[in-house]
Parts: sequence; structure tokens; C-alpha cells
Amino acid sequence: MAKFGWAYVNCTSSAADDGAAHGPTGSVQFLTGAGNTSGTLNFMYHTAAYGSSYAANSLVLTGTLVVSGTISASHYHIDNVTVIDSTGSTYFGNSNDDRHIRTGSLEVAKVAGNVILRADNTTETVSVRGFRGMYTAVGTAKATASVPSYILGVSLNNNVEINIPAASTYGSGAILIIKDEVAGRGGTNIRLTASAGYNIDNSSFYILTGSNPAISLYSNGANWFVF
Repeated sequence: MAKFGWAYVNCTSSAADDGAAHGPTGSVQFLTGAGNTSGTLNFMYHTAAYGSSYAANSLVLTGTLVVSGTISASHYHIDNVTVIDSTGSTYFGNSNDDRHIRTGSLEVAKVAGNVILRADNTTETVSVRGFRGMYTAVGTAKATASVPSYILGVSLNNNVEINIPAASTYGSGAILIIKDEVAGRGGTNIRLTASAGYNIDNSSFYILTGSNPAISLYSNGANWFVF
């Protein structure tokens, strides 16, 4: 003769408190009561591609997410941003070849509202409250201007030769200023020599003489010109 143990059957339980998962398929479960969980269409995990917006293995939240801590992501994509309010510093990029592209106008301003820089997409102009270019001191008899240089100040009281790199290296629209900072040069001069195959006002060189001379050059991408 067979032997039987015992079983407890609760005939009063309902689907809401039966201890099973509830909500739509793929919904992330959260506790709704003692031993009971449920889910919602507002918090879904899709194991397969869903529609045209979500790839497989996507966690989708509809509503507001409040994070106390750090969010780390290999890609961070935001739609319809109206206000970004943050304290402290913000850093973009981690290598010199990174590019950060922004469509539209841009303003950089102080807390008081003073605009330091404005890039206007309508007029295609950039306005700055103050400008400071890169200054390079020349204190040797031979020197070569580098692409970041904007102002070269010559302080050596002797003959100085400055090689001006290819106009194509600086690029079209680049400006280079050379200034003699010596009070009395005493018969010596500053010679600007264009790179091979390039000219300065249709000449391979340009000589600055006299008392504290200066010269402004611009590049059209093919040659240098005095202005």
C-alpha cells in the first residue's frame, strides 16, 4: 500500500499575491508587497531588437532616472537637451584625435552674463570679448616659426634669420606677426626666409630693417603675403 506525505493548499490566494512574476513580458520586476513582484511597460528589458529604435539587449526606461553616483558608458547619446546644469568641471575626449562636433550657435559666458565668445551660426561669425594669440620669443640667430605661433618677438640684438614654414602647412587664412623688440639694432637685420617652393610677396625672402620694424603676414594656402 502506498504511503503519502502531506500538502498545504491555499485556496484563497489571488493572481496578485501568488508569488509569481507579473506585468508585461520583458518588464523588469520590482517589489509590490510582501513576496510579490510586478512590472510595467515603463521599465523594459528587450532581449531581441525592438522596433527601429532599440537593439537587442536594451534596457528601456520611460520616465525620470535619478542617479546619485557616476554613470559610465562607452557611448552616451542624448536627444532633446534643453538645459544641462552641473557644478564643477566637465571634460570631453581622451585623445588628441578626438573631434567634438556641434550644430548651431555657441556662447561661452561668465556667471554674470558677460559673453566671452560667441559663434553665430546665422552670420557665420565668431566674436570674442578679448583675444590673445600664441607668443613665441626668438632669442637665437636662426629660428623656425611653428604652426601654433601667432606672434614672434625677436629679442636678439644681432642678425636673425627666421624660416617661415610652407603656407600650405599653416593653411589658408593663417596670420603670422613678426616684431623686432630690440631698441637699437645697430645695422643688423631680421631676415624672413620662405620655405622652398613658397614666397613672401612673390619673393623668397623679406628683410626687416630700421628701428623696431614689424610685419604681418597672411597665408592663402599657397604663398605668404604682407598686409
